[in-house]
Amino acid sequence: MNGADLTPWIFPRMNSSNPLIVQSDFTVLLEVESPRFEEARTQLARFAELVKMPEHIHTYRITPISLWNAAAAGLAADAIVAALKDLAKYPPPASLLTQLCEIAGRFGILQLRRHVDGCLALHSMRPTLAEEIVRHPDVQKYLGPRLDASSFLVEAPWRGPLKRTLIRIGWPVEDAAGFEDAPALPMSLCSQLPSGKPFQLRDYQRNAVAAFQNGLGGGVVLLPCGGGKTLVGMGCMANLQQHTLILTTSVSAVRQWKKELLEKTSLTEDLIGEYSGQKKEIKPVTIATYQILTLTRQSSDLAPDTETEFRHFALFGEKPWGLIVFDEVHQLPAHLFQAAASVQSRRRLGLTATLIREDGMEGDVFALVGPKLYDAPWRDLERAGWIAPAVCVEIRVPVSDADLLEYATASKREQPAVAAANPAKNAWVKALLARHPDVPTLIIGTYLHGLKALSKELGIPMLDGGASQQKRDALFESFRRGETRVLIVSRIANTSIDLPDATVAIQISGQFGSRQEEAQRLGRVLRPKEDGRQAFFYTLVSRDTVEQDFALKRQMFLCEQGYAYQLHVASETDLLPHP
Repeated sequence: MNGADLTPWIFPRMNSSNPLIVQSDFTVLLEVESPRFEEARTQLARFAELVKMPEHIHTYRITPISLWNAAAAGLAADAIVAALKDLAKYPPPASLLTQLCEIAGRFGILQLRRHVDGCLALHSMRPTLAEEIVRHPDVQKYLGPRLDASSFLVEAPWRGPLKRTLIRIGWPVEDAAGFEDAPALPMSLCSQLPSGKPFQLRDYQRNAVAAFQNGLGGGVVLLPCGGGKTLVGMGCMANLQQHTLILTTSVSAVRQWKKELLEKTSLTEDLIGEYSGQKKEIKPVTIATYQILTLTRQSSDLAPDTETEFRHFALFGEKPWGLIVFDEVHQLPAHLFQAAASVQSRRRLGLTATLIREDGMEGDVFALVGPKLYDAPWRDLERAGWIAPAVCVEIRVPVSDADLLEYATASKREQPAVAAANPAKNAWVKALLARHPDVPTLIIGTYLHGLKALSKELGIPMLDGGASQQKRDALFESFRRGETRVLIVSRIANTSIDLPDATVAIQISGQFGSRQEEAQRLGRVLRPKEDGRQAFFYTLVSRDTVEQDFALKRQMFLCEQGYAYQLHVASETDLLPHP
């Protein structure tokens, strides 16, 4: 090179104060100690997923779904590239930036549009892509006659399956085909609660409602537990004013929705129906559980050789719903994606605290419910006082030699339950209850044997999935009124339960490394308290067991939301973590 200076070519420019190292495999390393750490984390949350978060370096991954969600929310690929360049310690690999723009740019190339006679048209902005997809064996069965070089006729029933198939081969569809209207349902939000207090949506809730209204009629709103997802759903219903089907996680959640609708909207009881194992009411607003929709008619009830079928899927077609609300959409059972695919002509709203799915079906949520439309960072709402500030503490509890021997000789399948049953955790529960006396406290776990033993030892009431709805309602109401200060709950607490005064949560066991579950359980204590008190979320982990590995994975979601996770390694005699 005739003596030219090769230093910039061999050793690229470095900005030591920047926190990111962007790698060609679409992973991004974030340096925790950097002065720009918070800025970088906020930017990454818009278009990347957190993978792991040890003490000093956090790892993110940029995925097609994360880029398409960003694109659907209006974040252009150029803005993502600019953010990476601005925050990177070294210049990002040119090949990565090129691929990033190509992947993000795929959203919008394929569009579904309204055609004639109830049919749709799939239009490709690239004629060459039209040639590619028409030859794909999984796609071609959903395509009708060719309309021109770039467009195909699509029959309405194939709208969902086509979108689901195309996203699985890397081509998200922008669904601009519109929606069918349903019978009108005049309703409005109240300006005053029955207690006499004034009521209106908060700014971020109004922004979420506007994002849904301005979108294409299908999409997901992300708000933390306690952030008022139900209110966003009601705001969207009030804007649309059409018959609505609401799907949620439990009978308790059904009745919570009904209570909120009666208190905060002009709807009357005769307009709201419950569709569950206990009631089968179909009204202008019908609230159903996922569980009832996934019940199957047993093969013994059918003719020989008849396939098992879902008995209540017909609810989706009972009325021409103007809106279907998928509450806690991250928990949408896999079987219900079949039903979601069949209702693409209806407006769809997903509500959730996290789009993390342990089954990896985020792409199906994107295709069949819709892209992420609005996301309010947890810590932003905390700083504004809309959710309670929380202290998250992991306590690593020692395991006796005898229990470690039992753990070591157990099968891999049995080891999580053995680690969860560590009797030393009970002493820690007692110590934490003593530290927070007379404070509304939930003790949450997965393994019923340990929960029942703890309930018996401490004389604390317990609720699990086997409890009758009457017992659940009575104990939850007793907790709300302050008559029951401490309540032991199983995994039923992972779903929508309105316990606004819960201040302390003690997690004694979990569902492996589920980040989804961690988000839900923290959410049980995040509703703002009238006296402004702080929330505490403790996780008891058996030291030197698989629970430590699970805990690291579970914490990733909290770290992504900006929570500092304190770690306390307990000794045999130490029974109190530092505050």
